Amino acid sequence: MPKQKINIVWLKRDIRTQDHLPLRQAELSGIPYLIIYCFEPTLISYPDTSVRHLQFIYNSLISTNNKLADYDRHINICYAESSIVFSDLIRVYDVQQVFSYKESGTEITWHRDRIISKLLRQHQVRWNQYNKDGVIRGIKNRQNWDKNWYVVMSKPPIHNAYTHDNSKLQSHTEFPLPEDLLEQLVSYPKQYQPAGEENAWKYLRSFTYDRGRNYHRHISKPTESRLSCGRISPYLAWGNISVKQAYQHIKTHKHYVSNKRAFTGIMTRLKWHCHFIQKFEVECRYETACINRGYEDLGFTNDDTYLTAWKKGLTGYPLVDACMRCLTHTGWINFRMRAMLVSFLCHHLDQDWRRGVYHIAQLFLDYEPGIHYPQFQMQAGTTGVNTVRIYNVVKQSQDHDIEGVFIKKWVPELRNVPKEFIHEPWTMTYMDQKLLGVTLGEDYPMPIVDLQTSARAAREKIYGHRKDSKVRKERVRILETHTRRRPNQRDS
Repeated sequence: MPKQKINIVWLKRDIRTQDHLPLRQAELSGIPYLIIYCFEPTLISYPDTSVRHLQFIYNSLISTNNKLADYDRHINICYAESSIVFSDLIRVYDVQQVFSYKESGTEITWHRDRIISKLLRQHQVRWNQYNKDGVIRGIKNRQNWDKNWYVVMSKPPIHNAYTHDNSKLQSHTEFPLPEDLLEQLVSYPKQYQPAGEENAWKYLRSFTYDRGRNYHRHISKPTESRLSCGRISPYLAWGNISVKQAYQHIKTHKHYVSNKRAFTGIMTRLKWHCHFIQKFEVECRYETACINRGYEDLGFTNDDTYLTAWKKGLTGYPLVDACMRCLTHTGWINFRMRAMLVSFLCHHLDQDWRRGVYHIAQLFLDYEPGIHYPQFQMQAGTTGVNTVRIYNVVKQSQDHDIEGVFIKKWVPELRNVPKEFIHEPWTMTYMDQKLLGVTLGEDYPMPIVDLQTSARAAREKIYGHRKDSKVRKERVRILETHTRRRPNQRDS
């Protein structure tokens, strides 16, 4: 008996129903198709992945299935390596084509895709892969990239229309989720942003309708930014909404003129989003090695006690600890606070950036490899190209959490400390501490490093190393590969 001819849509970081080219092409192909998503044990056990990521993905899939149910369609959720799933589908069906987006993921996903490519070629299955969000695979430099990105963003989003699936294709249930994992995925904590396409649009629309009017004023404030920032980053990261959809919604919104500065600001950051992913697409070494090879020679103290204190939010610096605890609990803090955490780890605590990069990746609900690793190295000062920022965490606290509202919320040990001391609680006298009911060194730690001393040492080390011949040579290569230089533009 001949096998039934089908196509396959393989979802990865693109869990949505609209502006989705692979799903569009599957509909136009004229033969039945299955939609699959694979929870792959190898990727699940990789150190960049956490339960919160899997929970967001799973609930996004369920949300999408609820929308597809109107057309008798659904995503087949599998627990197995994708190569095993594809092999089984090829055994059961006469698979004609596979449709998917290109994923700008870690090196392990690149190796996975090479295995799939070989498997599909062996069985004469055509794999149609599409660029996503203006990110282009295979380019060697960034010439004309900006221009091309705007061209992509100006094209109308795809309106996906679905036919009813009358093919009676059976659900592919050979690889069910283990019960213990399923229990974890279903139990989605309320402190995380809710997953799915509908929630992506709720956050985006609330931003353009009202929340975003103070975006440019509050973007660096740890408390106010939670309301006034777009907060669509998890939905972009896991593909509940496309960059093009977000960009065009903001640009064409009726409030654009009245909120032009704020809206232009977030549109610029949508471009940055793709800019950094393009960096990673060109060089996924960002994940595991200093992109500027000259910095591999830079030594670090790598004190385990300091690293543990940083991870637990017990460094003795209130804003640092508040940010880490908030991130651990909710999965989100603003960009400036993210940069400060990395800077403090690498410069003040003198840690190799690789000792913290996976920990933060696991905490970010909006973890996007293409943004995470290049940004982490920028803040760690290992590119040799970008300005080195060694944040004064006390000044950041005084500037952006003036009354200590954010600190007191996330470091309740200090809730009775007045604003005069909240940024530098170690300046309180013993009598002050007794009156306020907090004893430093017992209820809350003393600072684990001296801020001025550690900053001076870091500055001397990192700036001194920029003169190294390897660093200088690599700087030229990085500028040629990753920057979009204009005529007469000086290095920056």
